[in-house]
Amino acid sequence: MEAIKISLNDYVLSGGGFNGESYDHKSDPSVMLKLYFPGKIQQPLDEMLLSRKVYELGIPTPEPGEYVVTEDGRYGIRFHRILGKKSYSRATGDHPERASQYAEEFALMCRALHATHVDTTQFESVKKRYLRLLEENPFFTSTEKDHIGKFIDDAPDTDTAIHGDLQFSNAIFVGDQRYFIDLGDFCYGYSLFDVGMVYLCSNLSSEDFIRETFHMDKATARRFWTYFAPVYFGKDRPLSDIEEEIRPYAGLKTLIIERDSKTPMPEFRAALKPIL
Repeated sequence: MEAIKISLNDYVLSGGGFNGESYDHKSDPSVMLKLYFPGKIQQPLDEMLLSRKVYELGIPTPEPGEYVVTEDGRYGIRFHRILGKKSYSRATGDHPERASQYAEEFALMCRALHATHVDTTQFESVKKRYLRLLEENPFFTSTEKDHIGKFIDDAPDTDTAIHGDLQFSNAIFVGDQRYFIDLGDFCYGYSLFDVGMVYLCSNLSSEDFIRETFHMDKATARRFWTYFAPVYFGKDRPLSDIEEEIRPYAGLKTLIIERDSKTPMPEFRAALKPIL
């Protein structure tokens, strides 16, 4: 697919992350741009094609945009913005007294997502993805990799949808409409591989990281989790049992974080102790 040529003169920088930057259109507030760092050509194309397949599944996500390239050779995706939207993390940070409502809504979105069956010939399995990330990771010993690999292999097999980066900042709402965003790691498999990220963001991340990334203090993030868990897992399960089960899956997220940061993350690896 040939990329559409655009000029960055029409955009203003609005944010950044591990893989690139985001821009707002100067004159059209309904247009935004996700631009990858130099040298990344295939990644935005893959993400755009994947987002189209996810959209066609009927999963609530904004309609995919266009594959673009700037004058300086940077590739990205141009989207139509959901005007007036708020993420569940921003909404909770702005209104912590409504944490219960937002956590319950997010949990119901996640339950619906994880009940969606997919054509497994069209998407990657979460097990395959994690085993590949494990193989590529330079920070674990061969013995540690053996233990982690066995845990991944022994997890249940399902054909249901996985967001791949299930942070509460990656679900947005406006009015009565709700959407998942940033589905570049979408795949299929056992739902706890996904929910582990919710636990990691709300319980294992540092105070400074939570404040900067999710716009709330850690105590509020923890409360979000305590409201989320009984809605997602069922009110009859003790929270301590849920957390014991989910903690190793949260620890596996270090494979994704270390892939992006290129540095070991001991604060998240601690959750892998039951495996290692």
